[in-house]
Parts: sequence; C-alpha cells; structure tokens
Amino acid sequence: MLFFRRKRLFIILIGFIILVGSIGFSLRDREELTTVEEFLHDAVGWFQGVVHQPVEFTTTLVSNINELKHIYEENQVLKTRLSQYNLLLHEVKELRKENDELYSVLGKTESESLNEFIPIQASVIARSKEQWFKMITINKGEQDGVETNMAVITGEGMVGKIYSSSQFTSSVLLLNGFDRSNRISVVVDAEETDKDPTGFIVGYDEEAETLLLELDEYDVEVSEGELVVSSGLGGVFPKGLEIGTIEEVAPDKYGLTKVAHVSPSADLYNFGHVIVVDRQATIPSEVESEPEEGEE
Repeated sequence: MLFFRRKRLFIILIGFIILVGSIGFSLRDREELTTVEEFLHDAVGWFQGVVHQPVEFTTTLVSNINELKHIYEENQVLKTRLSQYNLLLHEVKELRKENDELYSVLGKTESESLNEFIPIQASVIARSKEQWFKMITINKGEQDGVETNMAVITGEGMVGKIYSSSQFTSSVLLLNGFDRSNRISVVVDAEETDKDPTGFIVGYDEEAETLLLELDEYDVEVSEGELVVSSGLGGVFPKGLEIGTIEEVAPDKYGLTKVAHVSPSADLYNFGHVIVVDRQATIPSEVESEPEEGEE
C-alpha cells in the first residue's frame, strides 16, 4: 500500500518536472517552433477564426438591425412632423386668405359708394350642394335687418341677393343662378359714348362662366373691359354696385338685341364673408330738431 503511494507521488513529481521544463523550453528565445507547438498554434488560431467569424457576423447583424430600427423610428417622427408642418402651412394659408378677405370687406364697408346705405356684415355658414341651385346661407337674418331682395356683395363686387330670410339666417341667390325673373338693371361705364348704355343681367352662361347682359339699344357701342354696375332703377338694388366687366358683345340668336358677356368682378365660388347692403338710407349725424311749440 505504501509502495503505491510512493509510486503515485513519484509520477506526479516527474510530471511536474517535465511541465516546468516544457514551459522553460517554450519561453526561451527561439527562431523556430517545434512541430507540436506549430500544430497547437495553428489549431488554436483556426479555432479562434472559426468562432470569431459567426460571432462578428451576429454582432454586426444585431447592430445593423438596431440601427435600422432607430432609422425607422426617426423616419416616423419626421413624417409626423412633416404632416404637422403641412397642416400648419395650410392653416396659415387659410388665415391669410380670410384676413385678406376681411380687409377687403372692411374697406368696402368704409368706401364712399356705400355712404348712403347701411352695410350688414355676415359670414357664409353653408353652401348648396345642388349645382343648378346656386345658393348660400349666411348667419344674419331678420333680427339683423336683413330682408328679401337686398343686394349681397364682397370686397370685389356683387355676388347675389337675399332670396329668403328667417330670424337668424338668410339664403342668398348667387349671380350664377340669376335668370329673367331675377334680372338686374345695370349701366355700362362706356368711355366712347356720351350716354352710358343700359340693360339687364338676364342669365348666366355656365360654359363661359359669364353673366349675360341684354342691352336696351341695338346700335349702342360697348367695348371689352368696360365696367358694369347696378343702375339703381327698379328699386331693388342700390346704384353703383360693381358687377363685372365686358368680355365680348354679339347679337342674340334672333338679331333683335345685343347680348354682352360680363365677367363677374367677384369670385362666386370661393368666399366666406359678405356684406348685405340695406337699401334704407343711413340717418344723418346732424338732424334738425323739430320746432318748439309756438315757432314756425
């Protein structure tokens, strides 16, 4: 039993000596490696290369996936901000348009042409969807002094008349819905004649998008670009409301009268604020007091 213990101890001692000797031999300066060392060195290098490539590939793949995810998130944020920016641009554009329209209406309200009439400012709250029924609804009615047949204008010119009114809202028949039953007495501001030609707006040409002006006299001369305004005759519309300009003049199909195509001054399709022109004259600022009792 003791023999086996001594033998085991002796084997361990010999192995330790060989290990120390091998380490010392491998650590000394040599120009060449042994075959065993070369084999071990190459085997370890090959094994490290085999393990390193999948690890590097996996690391790169995970890094690329994370980068793509980050780019996708940034792209979503940029799309959201771009959508908000476009919405803001649209709101700014609409506000500028409404601001310009309000300035135009305000300037028309304060103009000298309306000094003899009471302007009632209103906003459009609805538009008829039926194309053959050219009407809009405004937010002013009888409570605000609006009555049937009152003229309706914008800062650019006349757009229609009050078709019907209730207590708080009114319906407006636009010029592109006018016919002979809703005609307007007008006068042409002609430069080449001493007497301004007169006539009636009797309809609307849908294809040319122009008003049809039937002149009272056949031999009267009107030219392109001349201004057409309301004449004030008939007691429906006040005098001097701008309607449009002459585009062309031609005889009617029977050759009895001349019909002029008038381009409306106001945009009949795109506006949000209007002025209802009250035909009642404004009260003068200075009114003579009634004579006291006993005075003539």
